[in-house]
Parts: sequence; C-alpha cells; structure tokens
Amino acid sequence: MSVSAYILIQASVNAANVAIDIRTLEGVESADDVSGPYDVIVRASAADMDGLGQLVVARIQTVEGVTRTLTCPVVEL
Repeated sequence: MSVSAYILIQASVNAANVAIDIRTLEGVESADDVSGPYDVIVRASAADMDGLGQLVVARIQTVEGVTRTLTCPVVEL
C-alpha cells in the first residue's frame, strides 16, 4: 500500500523555480505555486512512510530555495 501526502513549502526566493525543480523528482505527482503563507504545494507518493520521509528530507529539502516544509500525509477515514 502506498502513502500519499501534501507537502507545504516555504521558499526564500523565486518559488516558480522551486516548483519547477521539484516537479522533476521521482515520487512527486504535482508541484503548484500558491499564494498565502506557503509558496508551493506538492502532492507526492511513496511506497511507505520511510520512503516518503526520504523524498522530503533527501530530495525536496535539498532543492535550492526551499527553507521550510510541512508534510501532511493523506488519511482515508
């Protein structure tokens, strides 16, 4: 069973470039520029929570311009 999440991202500079770079990462389904307290919202999926954590920490947080992330796993009630 796979895990999906929304990842809310704050960027220090040009959020459009941040979203473009993140869209190329494996596991990222979409990355959209938004207005408000966050600059980019990402929809991502992974095989499990460990894989999701690796995606966020090892790949998304290393994209130039990303200053903060908030991961919101999708739950099915």
